[in-house]
Amino acid sequence: MKILMIAPEPFFQPRGTPISVLGRLKALSSLGHEVDLLTYHVGNDVVIPGIKIYRTLSIRFIKEVPIGPSWVKVLLDIFLFGMAFRMLLRKRYDLLHTHEEASMFGAALSKVFKLPHLYDFHSSIPHVIRSFGYQRFRPLILFFDWIERWVIHSSNAIIVISPALADYVKKINKKIPLVIIENTMEVIDPKSISEEKIQKFKLVNPQLDGKKIVLYTGTFEPYQGLDLLISSAVRILRCRDDVMFVLVGGKPNQVEHYHNRASKLGLNPYFLFTGVRPLEEIPIFINIADVLVSPRIEGNNTPLKIYDYLKSGKPIVATKNTSHTQILNPEVAILVEPDPEALALGILSVLENHSLARRIGEQARKYFEERYNYQSFVQQTEQILQAVMM
Repeated sequence: MKILMIAPEPFFQPRGTPISVLGRLKALSSLGHEVDLLTYHVGNDVVIPGIKIYRTLSIRFIKEVPIGPSWVKVLLDIFLFGMAFRMLLRKRYDLLHTHEEASMFGAALSKVFKLPHLYDFHSSIPHVIRSFGYQRFRPLILFFDWIERWVIHSSNAIIVISPALADYVKKINKKIPLVIIENTMEVIDPKSISEEKIQKFKLVNPQLDGKKIVLYTGTFEPYQGLDLLISSAVRILRCRDDVMFVLVGGKPNQVEHYHNRASKLGLNPYFLFTGVRPLEEIPIFINIADVLVSPRIEGNNTPLKIYDYLKSGKPIVATKNTSHTQILNPEVAILVEPDPEALALGILSVLENHSLARRIGEQARKYFEERYNYQSFVQQTEQILQAVMM
């Protein structure tokens, strides 16, 4: 098929939805489809067979796109809509595939151009608005709640990335074709990293030598719970001083914020903030880690990092909330209440009980291999394409 995919994202950047979009493109390419991806001017090009990237007009003063709702996204989405309309006028497509808020004008364009519409549902827009501090704007939330329901009802099929989102969609429309495709993509196996690469990495980071490494990877948004992790470090370091907390990710201003927070608590010697690193480096960090943490405090979408964590065979410590418990269970991870004391005890239990760490890690890897392999990812993509074209 010839597919027009609209992704209102800075593509490509190593964060949530752009990584998911990359996974969709690779799966569609492997199935032999041609995709024109329409996205923002911000981001790096990637080369995938059968995929062409089209970008909105470059705006000089917009050099980055923040996570969550913003006036920057509103402006860029206006350009995105106009360009999508022109592309649909000029070229015949078999399918319109939209991500996130692009689904709103995707639903309308599919009616105008009589195209089937596949909605790639990553998160509920009203929920995102609440999560980013707009709870007081009740009329705005109610408006987007109505819009979201309309989009769901008018789509031909929907991809969701978690069981929680599947339940949400089913409450609105039980009949619409739906598939859950977790963001597993082609997760790189940390165990496949060569010893040479690991040794080079250790030479560049000598402060990690001989330390027990507690690793966090991902964005530095408030809902990720990094304040919780830093507070738990105070309690952990009272018990043992051979622990190093490595936090991978975050924009410069966010890194500075959490660095200052750690500094005020006297924790600087025990924290390494790397900033955003290329995706191919993440498996190296995971390879050398002793504990993998996800202290998220809000949200119901499973963090992408969880799939990398599971495949690694390293012990996972995560907070008990829907974003984790819909995937993780006590057999494959240490699940703790979202408070500093509980998180500290969870991390210490892994550091001080080697048999527990080994058992949890082995079961996590087995769980990943049974449920989240890449072949299943591609098969589910093919399944929903067949459903949307019926």
